[in-house]
Amino acid sequence: MRRVIASLIGAALVSAALAWTPTAPGARADDLPAFGSRLYVDPTSDAQRMYDSLTARGDATKAALIGRIASRPTAVWLGDWYTPTLLVSVIQRHLRAAAAQGATPVFVTYAIPDRDCGGFSAGGYTADQYLDWTRQVAGALAGSRAVVLIEPDSLAMLSSAKCAGVAATRLPLLQSAVGILAAAGVSTYLDGGNARWLTPDAQAAYLRAAGIAGARGFFTNVSNFDTTQSERDYAGKISSRVGWKHFVIDVSRNGNGWTGAWCNPPGAALGQDPQITESPSTKLDALLWVKHPGASDGPCNGGPPAGAWYESAAEALVLNSPSLRVISPAILRARPPRR
Repeated sequence: MRRVIASLIGAALVSAALAWTPTAPGARADDLPAFGSRLYVDPTSDAQRMYDSLTARGDATKAALIGRIASRPTAVWLGDWYTPTLLVSVIQRHLRAAAAQGATPVFVTYAIPDRDCGGFSAGGYTADQYLDWTRQVAGALAGSRAVVLIEPDSLAMLSSAKCAGVAATRLPLLQSAVGILAAAGVSTYLDGGNARWLTPDAQAAYLRAAGIAGARGFFTNVSNFDTTQSERDYAGKISSRVGWKHFVIDVSRNGNGWTGAWCNPPGAALGQDPQITESPSTKLDALLWVKHPGASDGPCNGGPPAGAWYESAAEALVLNSPSLRVISPAILRARPPRR
């Protein structure tokens, strides 16, 4: 991969990451809000495209179900499936749409070397390519006040035997990614795993090694199903071990909590609506839909490849949602997607 914007961010900018602020010199990024007043709703998401298709076909019942997903804010995933030119175009398109909404966009980087250590989401760049790619992302986001979640599963997965030897390369890369993105003016969060994975001590050790000191905080429960309260308790314990850093929680599919499987599990349900929770009294910045409801976890339980749209699973997530169980189909049909 060609080096893109290789000179954009040098060592001086990386060292400035801890002190960056969009408004006042000398203020720490941690002392300022990461989110504004609204979260960005992607008008071109898979769920929105499916809603439009179902509506055009006159299938009002299914359209209402998928509209429940399409109308909610979700993160934008960036990975090695985009060419360099298309990557910049995609980022700019979402930044423009978010600005029109007066909303904060949340991006997810997902291209670390040995991503998923050979699992369903395997892939990623080489180490050199990854830093060039991260610089390109940073250049496209510079000055935007976006939020970036850096590489889901990248830290918690290091405990797995299939990731043996990966830490020596991955941890320095994550440190560099934190500095590059934070210096470009973005609020960054590192992988905090989930409450059923590693102990708070083990996860905190990985976070410190990955450069949590230079990030705003960490995220938990991405692409997973733990209840919000269990994740909040877990994240609070981690935060106390990493200098009381902030955190966000993925609540996209945790409406029924953990049901015993991680890959397209039957019985999973939408979680509560995404919302900003920042306040002086909490380190929980937001409850987000990071994993897109309806995106497959992989070829299991009848699902397509990881990341592909899985229509029946999307419908089941809505129908299983605690908030919709008492709502009749007639009422569902009458509800357009919220904008």
